[in-house]
Amino acid sequence: MLHTPHPPTPRPRARSRRRLRAAALLASAVSVCLVAASAPPTPLGVGDRLFPQLGNPGYDVTAYDLSFTYSGSNSAPLKAVTTIDARTTTDLDRLNLDFAHGKVDSVEVDGEPAAFATAGEDLVVTPEDELDEGERTRITVRHSSDPVYPEDRQGGWVRTADGLAMANQADVAHLVFPCNDHPSDKALFTFRVTAPDGLTAVANGLPTGVERSGGSATWTYRSPHPMATELAQVSIGRSTVLHRAGPHGLPVRDVVPTKHRAALEPWLEKTPGQIAWMEEKVGRYPFETYGLLMADATTGFELETQTLSLFERELFTEPAYPKWYVESIMVHELAHQWFGNSVSPGTWSDLWLNEGHATWYEALYAEETADKTMAARMKAAYGASDRWRTAGGPPAAPKPPKNGSKTGIFRSNVYDGAALVLYALRQEIGHAAFDRVERAWVARNQDGTASTADFVRLASEISGRDLGGFFHAWLYGEKTPPMPGHPDWKQTPAAKSPAKASHTAHGE
Repeated sequence: MLHTPHPPTPRPRARSRRRLRAAALLASAVSVCLVAASAPPTPLGVGDRLFPQLGNPGYDVTAYDLSFTYSGSNSAPLKAVTTIDARTTTDLDRLNLDFAHGKVDSVEVDGEPAAFATAGEDLVVTPEDELDEGERTRITVRHSSDPVYPEDRQGGWVRTADGLAMANQADVAHLVFPCNDHPSDKALFTFRVTAPDGLTAVANGLPTGVERSGGSATWTYRSPHPMATELAQVSIGRSTVLHRAGPHGLPVRDVVPTKHRAALEPWLEKTPGQIAWMEEKVGRYPFETYGLLMADATTGFELETQTLSLFERELFTEPAYPKWYVESIMVHELAHQWFGNSVSPGTWSDLWLNEGHATWYEALYAEETADKTMAARMKAAYGASDRWRTAGGPPAAPKPPKNGSKTGIFRSNVYDGAALVLYALRQEIGHAAFDRVERAWVARNQDGTASTADFVRLASEISGRDLGGFFHAWLYGEKTPPMPGHPDWKQTPAAKSPAKASHTAHGE
């Protein structure tokens, strides 16, 4: 949902209306409160089909202010303060936050101490006074943020050779900071990162200042665009920040390990042209800056963190990867800034809209710049599509992840399997109508969230046809429908299946 660009400072909350009741009801009211307070805290969720415990009902976050203090060791917990501005959507005597990996020292609600307890992966906060529907409120949590995780529950911090980076997708931002950890609740973010001198801290958005004192520096970053928790990024390390101009004077900044700067520069200089290429396809870049964070870490994935995509340095320095392939992966993460970041999924089952589109533009870029034809890639994907659907579910109804696997929903069915749906749509309605759908999708939903049903309605509107039946078969069918215009395309036996065409370039 959309948020106001500058949420007003929460006003002091009026005392609960219950305090104004007649004195004769006081004893009864107190006894009711005691009974309510004694009820055990319970984990909640917004009912996401794939992650039912993620997110929390009853409020809408408008802004996060995250402060991290880094000691210089990436195996030691960071001191942290998370401040959340929110508006209640119902009366609340308790408020659940997602938070599951760190020690909570204290919680305040509108400046007053609040009781807190854990329940599952929730931090349950009980304010002194009940929150009324429609109130603005501010929750401040003082806590630690631990970058070391057990093997069976990998978290959001990524430990690099010289510090830390962040990879919260899909469901682990709340292992870094307390939050409403679901992409349907986007909010503004401010980051304040304190680190010892000699290290550089970078986060989403643009810098607003740096203060140096007593052997350390505090770096502040802020973005005017709302963001999902899974897209937050903080980098701390022995880094160099490189600056160049993109289209329309867009600030492009890249963050690289200082010792690898020379080797990485030839790749980085490609970004402005790639942004211009994407703008030709779908319209103006939706944020205030862009760049690549090249981390000295082995993650097995790249990640489209908003305005600052996370990449493994080895992707660019390992000679086994062909040049065209690396460039197409760069475009994949860039395309996510429109598809997945500016327009975020309403639920995690809408993931195909993120990954299918990013894979689509990855493949289209390879076709236009490296003669790797889209038709050949889509024919190979079609041959494997039924097997992908069996293994991972159809594109818009992926199978749930295994417990503890943050990458568990990122399977072939939502990459090339979802790009195949877009190819079928272009075959069905024609290139011109397809291009109009793409531009309208990102323009109408900028800075918001949208669903599969929204995409189906838009495509039907622009094509002048009811595409409900077409999409239902392609998005939800156990078997892949015939490809329009290619009646000769068939499923291929497993032994003859091509290797997966895409790096795990998501997403995750």
